[in-house]
Amino acid sequence: MIDSELKKLVYVYLVRYAEEQQDLALLSISTFQRALKDPNQLIRASALRVLSSIRVPIIVPIMMLAIKEAATDLSPYVRKTAAHAIQKLYSLDPDQKEHLIEVIEKLLKDKSTLVAGSVVMAFEEVCPDRIDLIHKNYRKLCNLLVDVEEWGQVVIIHMLTRYARTQFVSPWREDAVFDENSEKAFYDSEEERRVDQSKPYIMDPDHRLLLRNTKPLLQSRNTAVVMAVSQLYWHLAPKHELSIITKSLVRLLRSHREVQYIVLQNIATMSIQRKGMFEPFMKSFYVRSTDATHIKTLKLEILTNLANEASISTILREFQTYVKSQDKAFAAATIQAIGCCATNISEVTDTCLNGLVLLLSNRDETVVAESVVVIKKLLQTQPSQHSDIIKHMAKLFDNITVPMARASILWLMGEYCEHVPKIAPDVLRKMAKTFTDEEDIVKLQIVNLAAKLYLTNSKQTKLLTQYILNLGKYDQNYDIRDRTRFIRQLIVPNEKSGALSKYARRILMAPKPAPVLQSAFKDRDRFQLGTLSHTLNSQASGYLELSDWPAVAPDQSVRNVEVVEPVKEAGAPALSKSKPAKSNEKFYSDSEEEEEEEEEGSNSEDSSSSSEESVSESESKENSDDSNKSSSSQSEKSSSESDSEKKKKTLKNKKLQQQKPDSKDRKQKNGNAVKVESRSESESGSESSSSESSSESGSELDSDSDSGTDQKKNTKPKPVQSKPVIKQVEKKEVSLLDLDDFSPAPVTTPKSSILSPNLLSDLQGLLISPTASALQASSPVFVPETSHELLHRMTGKGLSAQYRFTRQPCIYGNSMVSLQLTLSNSTDQALENIHISEKSSTGQNIHRFNAIERLEPQASVTVSMGVDFNDSTQAANFQLCTKEDEFSVSIQPAVGELLLPITMSEADFTKEQGKLVGMNESSATITMMPENVSSQSVNRKVVSVANLGVIPSGQENIYRFAGKTVSSGSLVLVSVALKDPDAVITINTEKTVMGSMLLRQVKTALTNSGP
Repeated sequence: MIDSELKKLVYVYLVRYAEEQQDLALLSISTFQRALKDPNQLIRASALRVLSSIRVPIIVPIMMLAIKEAATDLSPYVRKTAAHAIQKLYSLDPDQKEHLIEVIEKLLKDKSTLVAGSVVMAFEEVCPDRIDLIHKNYRKLCNLLVDVEEWGQVVIIHMLTRYARTQFVSPWREDAVFDENSEKAFYDSEEERRVDQSKPYIMDPDHRLLLRNTKPLLQSRNTAVVMAVSQLYWHLAPKHELSIITKSLVRLLRSHREVQYIVLQNIATMSIQRKGMFEPFMKSFYVRSTDATHIKTLKLEILTNLANEASISTILREFQTYVKSQDKAFAAATIQAIGCCATNISEVTDTCLNGLVLLLSNRDETVVAESVVVIKKLLQTQPSQHSDIIKHMAKLFDNITVPMARASILWLMGEYCEHVPKIAPDVLRKMAKTFTDEEDIVKLQIVNLAAKLYLTNSKQTKLLTQYILNLGKYDQNYDIRDRTRFIRQLIVPNEKSGALSKYARRILMAPKPAPVLQSAFKDRDRFQLGTLSHTLNSQASGYLELSDWPAVAPDQSVRNVEVVEPVKEAGAPALSKSKPAKSNEKFYSDSEEEEEEEEEGSNSEDSSSSSEESVSESESKENSDDSNKSSSSQSEKSSSESDSEKKKKTLKNKKLQQQKPDSKDRKQKNGNAVKVESRSESESGSESSSSESSSESGSELDSDSDSGTDQKKNTKPKPVQSKPVIKQVEKKEVSLLDLDDFSPAPVTTPKSSILSPNLLSDLQGLLISPTASALQASSPVFVPETSHELLHRMTGKGLSAQYRFTRQPCIYGNSMVSLQLTLSNSTDQALENIHISEKSSTGQNIHRFNAIERLEPQASVTVSMGVDFNDSTQAANFQLCTKEDEFSVSIQPAVGELLLPITMSEADFTKEQGKLVGMNESSATITMMPENVSSQSVNRKVVSVANLGVIPSGQENIYRFAGKTVSSGSLVLVSVALKDPDAVITINTEKTVMGSMLLRQVKTALTNSGP
C-alpha cells in the first residue's frame, strides 16, 4: 500500500509531466478511475483533481464522465472538487460547454456552503451570460453567503452584482421610496403588483435581500470580501445608504501597502462623485513619512478631491509640509495638487498662486520646475492681472534648468508678450545665444516666441527672428526644421506666400482656452470598482462589464421556488413520511412558516414544516422516569420509542412557551428564530427518528437555533388525560391559537429549568420552563474588574499574565468557570507559540486557549479559557509555555466565583430553603456597621463576594440571594436578616464545605466598612 504522502508526490509529478509524455500518463488513468470509487472522500476528490489536471485531450470523455459522477457524490467536498474540475475541462476543450452547463445547473442547486463558491466560479468561467441559471438559486445564494468561505464570498458577490444590474431597476431615481423592513412584495397578489407599477419606485424585496445579507460582511477580516461588498453597495445601493461602507474602507487603510494601494484607488474614484462620504475621515488620508511614493500620491489625489471651501485651509497647510519632502516625485505631485485646488476653488486661487511664486525661489529644481508648469496653467485663467508674476518668472529664467519649466516660461512670454513688452524681446535675445544648446521642447517655444514678437513688435525683433529661423532651418531635429519652415512662410510675407499669411496674427495670437486640471481618476468609474481593469485603467481580458439598469424591472416571479419535500441525504436519519391526509397534525401550517421565513428574509426554498403526532397516555406513563435521560442524550441514534416521544413533548412545551403572540419580543431579540426538529411517526407506531430542519435566514437576523442542538431542559410534563389520538391532536391545535388556556404542569426538580449557557444571552427574560413560577438563570449583577497575577514578567522572562473571572456562563462547557487571560510581552523581541501544556498536575478539566503564534514586543492579547474546578477551591495548576520555556502557574478560585446567578420568586426561595435544612444550613450572627445597613449596601457587598442573583423580597429587612454551583448545579441560597443592630446570615446548600467558606466571606464583607 502506497503511503498517502508519497501518493500526493506521485500526483504532482503526473500533473507536471503529463502533457510532455502523454502515452505514459495514459497508463495511470485506470488507477484514477478506480480511486474515484474509493470509500474515502479525500481519495475520490484527490483522484478527480489530478485527473482533471492532466491536460491530454484524448481523456476528455473520461474526465467528463468523472465530473458528472462526482457532481452527484454524497460528499460536498467531492462535489466542490467537481466544480473546480469543470473550469479545467472547459479550458482544455471548450466544445464541452453545453455538457458542462448541465453539470453547473445541477451543482447550483446544491445547498452546501462548501460547494456554493466553487460552482459560482465555474459559472463565471464557463457561461457568465446564462443569467437564467441564477434565477431559481438567487435567494438561496444570498442566504448562504454569510457561511461560505471567504474566497467563495468574493466570487458570489461579484456575480450577484452583475445579476442585480440586469434584474432590478435603478434605486437612484429621485422619486424612490425606501423601507428597509418592507418585504411585503414577496408574496403580493398580481392585482396589487399591477397597482404598484403606477406608484413611485419601491425597492424590490430581492434587491433589499441582497443588500441586507451582504452588509455584515463589511466586518470580515478578509480585505477582498470587504472590498467586494463595498463595490456591490457602490453599484447597487441607494445613494443615502452608501455611508455604511466608508468606515470599513478606512479600516482597510491600516493593512499592508499592497492592500492600501487598491483601496485608495477605489476611494479616489468614489471621492470624485461622493465627496461627503469621506469628508469625516479626512485625517485618515494625511500622508505619513513611512508611506511609499505611490501611496502618498493616491492620498494626495483623495485630499484634492475632498477639498472644499470649509476644509481647503487645513488641506493647504498639509500641502505646505509635503512640498518640503525629500521625495522629489511626491513634492512635484503636491504642487500639481495645489494647482488643482486653486482651479476648483476660486476663493483660494490667488493664495495658491502667491504660494507657488514663493516656491520659485526654492533650491530644489524639481519644485521650481513643477511650480512654473502649474503657474502657467493658472495664469491662463486671468493673465491680465498677473503681469508681475510673469516678470518675476522672467528674472528667474536663467537659474531654471529643467526643460519643461523653461519651455513653460517662454510660452507665457509669447502668449502674453503685450503685457510685458520690454522684457519679452530681451528674453528672446538671450535665447538666440543659447538656441543650439537647448532641448528640443525649449527650441520649439523659442521659435513660437520669435514668431509672436515679430507680429507684435517687429521693429525690435525682426532681425532676431530671422536669425532664430535660420538656426532652426538647419537643426538636427526634423520637427524643429518643419516648424521653422512653416513659421517663416506664415509670418514673413513674400511672393510665394499664400492666403494664410494674412491671418498669421489671428492664428498665432488666438485666445486659448484655459486647461482643465482634473483628477486622473475622473474616467475610471467606467470600470467596476475592485477589478483589475479599474486598477490598470484599461480593460483587462476576461473583464465583464456591468450592464445599465433596465428601464422596466423583469418579472420577479422567475426567482420564486416551489417548496418541495425534503430529500433524504446521506448520513442523516431517514424521515418516515406522513400521509397528506394528516396535514391537520402539523405543528405549523405551510403558510405560517412562509410568513415566518418572510419576516426573517430567509429563502422559501429551504423551509420545511415540522409535523408531530401525539403519543398515547399509557406509553407516556410507562416511561415517565426516562424523560431526563432522553432529553440529555439527544445525539444517540438508537433511542427507545418512549424516550424520543418524551423529547418531543419537552420540545413542544418549549415551543409553546416561546411562540407567544406578543411579536415584540421576537423583534427585540434580533429576530432569533426558534426552530424545532422536524419529527414524524409512522402510522403503525414504529420507532420514530428525528432530523433537524434547516433554514437560511437573512444576514442581519442571526438564526441561532434552539432546535435541540443544545442540551435540553430536564422537565417532566404532566401527562394529558385524553381519549383517541386524533382528538388529542385537534385539542392541541386549538390551544396554539389561545395560549392563555395553556397551563403546563409544575416542575419537580429545582435545577431542571436552569438555562444552558449558550442560550442564556438569546433567551434572557423569556420563560424557559413549563411553569410560571420556575427558576431562571440570570445575568451577573456585579462583575469585578480586578485582575489576579498569574505570571510575573520577571518569572516569565518578559511574559506576564493576569486573569480575571468573567462571571459569565462558559462557552466551552456547562460545568466550567469562564476566565479571561491577558498575556503581555514586555521584552524587545517577539514571543512565539504561547500555549498551555497538555499536561495538568491536578485533576481539573481545562479548556485551553488556541496557541498564540506570535506576540509582538510591548503588545498584549486577551484570550478566554474554561476550568472545571469540580465545585472545589483547590487551585488549578498547569504549564504556560512559549516556544523556548515552560512556566508553572496556578489559578486559585474564590468560592464565590464557583457559582452562577439564578432568579426565582420569593415563594420558590422559601420552598427550596425549607428542603435544605439541618446539615445543609450554615448561619452566623454579626454586628453590622451603620453604613452597611441600607439595602443597596447589603446587595452590593454580597454580590461582590459571590456571583449570586438578587431575589425580590416583600419583607423590608430580609435580603435574599440565589445561585447554583457551576459544576454540579447544586442550589446555593443566601439570606441576610437585619435585626438592629445585628444581622443573621443564613446559607443553605448541599455543598456544606462551600457553604461554610461562603459564610465566612459574606461575614467579612458585611462587617468591613468602606465600599
